[in-house]
Amino acid sequence: MRLPTPDHARNMKLIGHSDVGGRGDGLQLMVHRGHAYIGHPWSHGFSIVDVRDPRRPGAVSYVPAPPNTWNIHQQAHDDLLLVIDALDLFAGVAAFADERAYYTKSMADSVGGEAAHKARAWTAGMTIYDIAVPDRPRRIGQLEVDGVGLHRIWYVGGRWAYASALLDGFTDYIFVTIDLADPTRPQLAGRWWLPGMHHAAGEVSQAPPGRRFALHHALVAGDTAYACWRDGGLTLLDVSDRSAPRLIKHHNWCPPYGGGTHSALPLVERGLLVVADEAVLDEEEDGRKHTWVFDIREPTNPISIATFPIPGEIDYAKKGGHFGPHNLHENRPGSFVSDTLVFATWQNAGIRAFDLRDPYRPVEVGALVPAAPARMLDKRPHRPPVIQSADVFVDAAGLVYATDYNAGLEIIEFGG
Repeated sequence: MRLPTPDHARNMKLIGHSDVGGRGDGLQLMVHRGHAYIGHPWSHGFSIVDVRDPRRPGAVSYVPAPPNTWNIHQQAHDDLLLVIDALDLFAGVAAFADERAYYTKSMADSVGGEAAHKARAWTAGMTIYDIAVPDRPRRIGQLEVDGVGLHRIWYVGGRWAYASALLDGFTDYIFVTIDLADPTRPQLAGRWWLPGMHHAAGEVSQAPPGRRFALHHALVAGDTAYACWRDGGLTLLDVSDRSAPRLIKHHNWCPPYGGGTHSALPLVERGLLVVADEAVLDEEEDGRKHTWVFDIREPTNPISIATFPIPGEIDYAKKGGHFGPHNLHENRPGSFVSDTLVFATWQNAGIRAFDLRDPYRPVEVGALVPAAPARMLDKRPHRPPVIQSADVFVDAAGLVYATDYNAGLEIIEFGG
């Protein structure tokens, strides 16, 4: 198969591509035992691509989502695959055809609050699959919750998983811990939220007008959860008691910066934390977004010491679509793990690699901007036909895998 010609490449080479069986819309990506697990925001469900030969991706298996439900995020470890179940927001909430509605007010306001939940016609929670046979997931467990459902999970083995969950009674997604002592019967164990989010208990939202306090997700290292809250900034949480998370520090830089705090990457042995603020509106309408480097040697006082350089081969802000950070490769066990080399997606500026040996002066050391999508699967009106690189995963051999909202799976060789 002839590979699409990237719009730009430096120290990165496209070596493989898959249209994911015609379902080229991808969000979160896991590569596990030679198979790529890809959640779909518009094609519903998730797909599994055989990437044991990364230059010639093979067969694609597809698992449909339940009615009115999306499975955009997942986690794979050992023989388990954890897949989120939530209301398909882009299909189920007409207002979200305008991105501003999704990003500028609470989810409870957007989906109509409790009345919508009483007539719930979607699956909310998390499905657990046995993936001992990687391309034939077998459903073994289900976590059911009241509300919109889960958004994103963190699970790297053992008893505990961690997720963002929109439960009835809350304004938006909060932090929850999930007990997987018996994977066939997962149980919610602990909860934590920013003050003002539990409206059923009489709390009053502290989010300013036009801002959204909502957990995107948290990564956990040791007994600390590093959690990103969109316009609510960053929290460090003590989860040594998984049933009762406790605040270590809340730090928010919105305003003066534009919010969208999305992804955290703890580099604990170096006392560093990388945090990406997501660009969420076209042509930087929400302002210039940054990936920050924090010194967290004193966890109660995280200090920003640098930002990653901004891609500048062309004026990406005028290219169309979103320009700015989205996801980071998360140093999962069994994948590529480094505390000096960081891989990130930059939406219409593709996939980037950064050298962090000097944390005060991050340097870009590789880039690949995939070709424009051959066809648009994003069903929202008036979306520009440009690349929107969504997620990145680097395997133990150093191969880079990336998804896009429309353009399928890219497999990239990094020059080192």
